[in-house]
Amino acid sequence: MTEPAAFRARVLALVARIPEGRVMTYGQLALLAGQPGAARQAGFVMNSLMGEGELPWQRVINAQGRVSTHRLGFGDMQEQLLAAEGVIFDATGRCDLSRLQWWPEEAAHTGPAPLL
Repeated sequence: MTEPAAFRARVLALVARIPEGRVMTYGQLALLAGQPGAARQAGFVMNSLMGEGELPWQRVINAQGRVSTHRLGFGDMQEQLLAAEGVIFDATGRCDLSRLQWWPEEAAHTGPAPLL
């Protein structure tokens, strides 16, 4: 498997594990998929999934706790899907990452989670 294909496979495997009502960020996906700093590349992988398939693509948001898909025409859908799972956005369009950001057990760390 080529490196881009391997990265894509790792990102998709992580997305499949995000529990309902929780979120991950693009940067966090890149970090956990073995390419720290590749948030944009993780975003490209996620863009290929929007609105289709069985993976919970809606559970991936940006590091500010906002959806980044409005310019792609999926922002309202993503917010509605997340709201149906109990993810609440404030008046500025942010959710509480300190409470809702999910980290896989094998990525357990000490101290507060970095907001990636």
